[in-house]
Amino acid sequence: MAQPKGTVVLAYSGGLDTSCILVWLKEQGYDVIAYLANIGQKEDFEAARKKALALGAKKVYVEELSRQFVEEFVWAAVQANALYEERYLLGTALARPCIARGLVGVAQREGAQHVAHGATGKGNDQVRFELSCYALYPQIKVIAPWRLPEFYQRFPGRRELMDYAKEHGIPVSVTPQTPWSMDENLMHISYEAGILENPKVIDQRCLPPPVCSLIGNFTAGCGGGGGGRVPVKVTNAKDGATRSSALELFIYLNEIAGKHGVGRIDIVENRFVGMKSRGIYETPAGTILHQAHLDIEAFTMDREVRRIKQGLAVKFSELVYNGFWHSPECEFLRHCIGYSQEAVVGTVRLSVFKGQVYILGRESPRSLYNEELVSMNVQGDYEPADATGFININSLR
Repeated sequence: MAQPKGTVVLAYSGGLDTSCILVWLKEQGYDVIAYLANIGQKEDFEAARKKALALGAKKVYVEELSRQFVEEFVWAAVQANALYEERYLLGTALARPCIARGLVGVAQREGAQHVAHGATGKGNDQVRFELSCYALYPQIKVIAPWRLPEFYQRFPGRRELMDYAKEHGIPVSVTPQTPWSMDENLMHISYEAGILENPKVIDQRCLPPPVCSLIGNFTAGCGGGGGGRVPVKVTNAKDGATRSSALELFIYLNEIAGKHGVGRIDIVENRFVGMKSRGIYETPAGTILHQAHLDIEAFTMDREVRRIKQGLAVKFSELVYNGFWHSPECEFLRHCIGYSQEAVVGTVRLSVFKGQVYILGRESPRSLYNEELVSMNVQGDYEPADATGFININSLR
């Protein structure tokens, strides 16, 4: 029997890795508290709680974080037009600092000396979890089994984990026939690892078939807490259905856009640790909101401010992807981006059809669009002759 080593709060999902890690941590002499964060994943949390207790967890916390996740993390990414490497809407990267905040909160309440996670030693999530934990609770000690030789030498792959699960009576849903890793939250679903590590493989078992079209209405308005403008209402132009609260709005857009195959990408990206990885992502509501926000921002924001803000968005996306949400520089950027959104208010009309989002029109009380000035039929407050000098000056070089 191993010597007692204190209490550890484990970021627990109920899947293969964290279920095996829970039992393994007990073997090492730790008292384990399991922590499950509900950020919108389709999961039977009561079943996961019972499973953790059956596996030997001393206590289980199931925390509802869906509304916080949308209002404090997703909305910030929408305001920023955050896009990592011009394609990835950061669904997992946004979730990790939210989960880590809850994890260390439980560790502080329980007086635990350690927290643990099931992130691999090759991925981004280990960095995201641990940077957040250390930023929020510097005294904490993190146990990362996949970086400990005594763990990864015993379990060099998922096959060995499945054998361990069988030996210890750990029920798991992963089988050799479905050997990929799936991560789900309100923002997205990701599929990685296993057969998907071959970038040539096309595996449609992960993906539901697309359906056809619908027209929607999106309104952006003032958010609370001085953090700039956020989505406040979505209306289905077909049946008049309206959703107004942040969580309700986001869930509804996920439902509509998901049916239409919106927001699916299959990409190879650069991990922070230095390697390339292949991921399949589905981000339905996030894709609609990204496109709608881009449109209303272009309509209402000064050109030069927008150019600076675009540069900030690139830096913000990199910081979030790399795990620096709780860093001073990322907090500074969130304030800057929030300030830039003061005039970004209005309505965007759009449709979704066969996986695409189509912007149909927009209006705003803060619009910088001057119909008379831009018209080909009305001269307006503009002297065409002035353009001659403008062109001459720009042609000098």
